[in-house]
Amino acid sequence: FKDGVVVGADSRTTTGSYIANRVTDKLTKVSDKIYCCRSGSAADTQAIADYVSYYLDIHSADIGKDPEVSTAASMFKQFCYGNKNNLMASIIVGGYDDQEGGQVYSIPLGG
Repeated sequence: FKDGVVVGADSRTTTGSYIANRVTDKLTKVSDKIYCCRSGSAADTQAIADYVSYYLDIHSADIGKDPEVSTAASMFKQFCYGNKNNLMASIIVGGYDDQEGGQVYSIPLGG
């Protein structure tokens, strides 16, 4: 896959050492060419991914083209950092844009 990004994750959800669900989708599409890999609280990471997806749609409509991966990563960082005392979320953002090609960003716990 020349100049692209392949994103993958395991499918198990755990509560401590107990496997709560063996088939969980930890990858979320936030735009046509951008995905995120979620880790931490499922509720927190799903909510953040939904917010970023919503704002990327608005941003894409404003600029008239697909959003950049760095823009998505920056949005994730701002949400995670702005709510660092309330969230349990760590996210990997990967995707492709026409400006920089394939990119991967890591947003650790706390943004």
